This record gives sequence, C-alpha cells and structure tokens, in this order.
Amino acid sequence: MDALNETRVTEFVFLGLTENWVLEILLFVTFSVAYVLTLLGNALIIVTIVFTLHLHTPMYFFLSNLSFIDLCHLSVTVPKMLEGLLLERKTISFDNCIAQLFFLHLFACAEIFLLTIMAYDRYVAICAPLHYSSLMNIRVCVQLVFALWLGGTVHSLVQTFLTTRLPYCGPNIIDSYFCDVPPVIKLACTDTYLTGMLIVSNSGSISLTCFLALVTSYVVILVSLRKQSAEGRRKALSTCSAHFMVVAFFFGPCIFLYTRPNSSFSIDKVVSVFYTVVTPLLNPLIYTLRNEEVKNAIKHLRQKQVFS
Repeated sequence: MDALNETRVTEFVFLGLTENWVLEILLFVTFSVAYVLTLLGNALIIVTIVFTLHLHTPMYFFLSNLSFIDLCHLSVTVPKMLEGLLLERKTISFDNCIAQLFFLHLFACAEIFLLTIMAYDRYVAICAPLHYSSLMNIRVCVQLVFALWLGGTVHSLVQTFLTTRLPYCGPNIIDSYFCDVPPVIKLACTDTYLTGMLIVSNSGSISLTCFLALVTSYVVILVSLRKQSAEGRRKALSTCSAHFMVVAFFFGPCIFLYTRPNSSFSIDKVVSVFYTVVTPLLNPLIYTLRNEEVKNAIKHLRQKQVFS
C-alpha cells in the first residue's frame, strides 16, 4: 500500500499530434505564425483600449480582460507544443505537468466566466439601458473580474487536487501534446471511475450552466430588440453576434471535451487544438474586424504613433 501511494512517475512523455516529421515541421511553422499573430492581435486590443479614453467602458474593459486571458491561455500550451514538434522525444516533468494542468484550467474557467459576464453586460445595456450606469459601474466591473478569477482558481484547485491525489506508477505516456486532466488520470495505477465522474461533473456543470445562461441572455436580447430602432438593432446585433461567435468557438470544444467520461477519441486532439490555438487567434479578428470603434481607435493611435 505504501508503494502504491507513492508517486513513482517523475516525467510524462507526449505522443504529440503526429509522428510524421514532415507534417511536424509544417505544423511547427503554422502554429508559430498563429502564436505570434495571436500575441500581437490580443496585445494590440489591450493597448488600444488602454490608450483610448472613449473605450474606457464596461464592454471594452471586459474585452481587454478577455484578450489578457487569451494571451495567458495560449502561452500555457503552445510553447511546449512547439518545442515538442521539433523533438523526437517529447517529455515534461511531473511537477511541470501539474502546473500546466492547473493554469490551463484556471485560464479556461476564467474565460468561461468572463464570457458569461460579457453576455450579462450586453443584456443590461440593451434591455435595461436606463439602469446601465448604476448596474455596471467601474466598481461592479472590478468586482466581477475579481470574482471570475476567484472562481477560476477554485475550479482549477479542485481539478488539480483530484488529479494529484491519484498514484502514478506507470505507464507515463500521454496521448496528447499537453497535460490535461482526462489524459493524465488515465495513467493512474488505480480505479479512476469516481474521480473521472467528479471531474466531468465539475468541468461539465460549469461549461453547461454558463452556456445555458449565455443562450438565455441572448434569446431575451433578441426578443427585446423588436422594440429598438433599426439603427439600434443593427448596432446591438453586430456586437452580440461577434460575442456569440466567440462563445460558440470556445464553448463547443469545452463542452465536447469535459461533459463526457474519459474516452480515447482521436478527434480529441483536433478539438483541443481548436480551443487552445485557433480560438485565441480568432477572438481579436472577430472583435476588431467587426467593430468599427476598435478599428477607428487603432487608426487614431497609429496616426499618433503610439505603436511606433
């Protein structure tokens, strides 16, 4: 029993995305470009909002926080993945694996909560405009952001505790390119059915509850838009459609990965790539290409040579 309770595994080995070295080089170039573009795009949004006074509103305050979370979320997995694409043997120490797992869930959960808050912000702005300034003042916004980080931390601690309490005696091969709870607990040398169900209940309930809250808020918004003017409907639909696109791209993979028991679906890797690499890249594109205020602010700052 004492031997079983010890953590014997000191490192994990990733199988990665593919064993074809030509494809690995192509993926390395593709993901490197995507990583740099994502860093620049999200940094551009943050700088633009910070240096543009008329964007100092709750909506853009939350948008800048979303860009910050995307930068963090992306940097948890992509650098290690890029390193693995260049190495024949892709390894990570046990402690680093747990750290990666912790921060992955912290930033993912924080983004889920933030997207839900952003939907509430749009609901108040469109359905209760006369009370917007009192319901969504700067103090409330800061409190909401603090709450989402607290909630993300609690969720991540639960996931990490459920993972580390298991004994790992071998094997140590993870069929993925990063450490996440489902592929890691498969390697535990004990029955993980109950742990797996607890993990699904924790992650799945958060994803589904927030997603249903988001859908409900947008249904209410769409119904209320019938009373708006044509210009008001156009502006509200433009903002809400951009937000809903981000929600769909992020929540879809999360719900697929975390609302079912452990499995060995090969499509899991593709879905994981989508929500760890593609979604953070799409967010700045969606919010800048569809948002005239942000585009005009970027042009104005460029003329003032803020980016030079």
